[in-house]
Amino acid sequence: MRRSQFIISAGIGLGASVLAACTTYGKKPEASGDTATTSRVPTAGGTAAEALATTSAVPVGSGLIVGEVVVTQPTAGDFKGFSSTCTHAGCALNEVADGTINCPCHGSKFNLDGSVARGPATKPLTPQPLVVQGDSILLG
Repeated sequence: MRRSQFIISAGIGLGASVLAACTTYGKKPEASGDTATTSRVPTAGGTAAEALATTSAVPVGSGLIVGEVVVTQPTAGDFKGFSSTCTHAGCALNEVADGTINCPCHGSKFNLDGSVARGPATKPLTPQPLVVQGDSILLG
């Protein structure tokens, strides 16, 4: 193999490796502790809204992570929704425990209202609109 062929082959191999790494970089790992599944619930207008959880699945003073949404219940009957992406470096939040929503990457913690409890994050979680219909919590 000539030197020029070797360099071209090495460059193609390096490019393929970089491409493979880039396609997996932004993917979020599945959060552990997901205890709810989504389903479709009919609304008054006849359309279906995405049900994230039942009201009984979200403990008072805690919450759960359902895919890309964190659902909390800071006080009885008060449900709040947030993006499950940490505002510090974009990592997937992985648990709601001891009254905080936690990020495994750099240790950021958020209060059940989405505000920062402990950094390095400096911005609150991005709110997600929720609707409670009967015993279903809907995204929307």
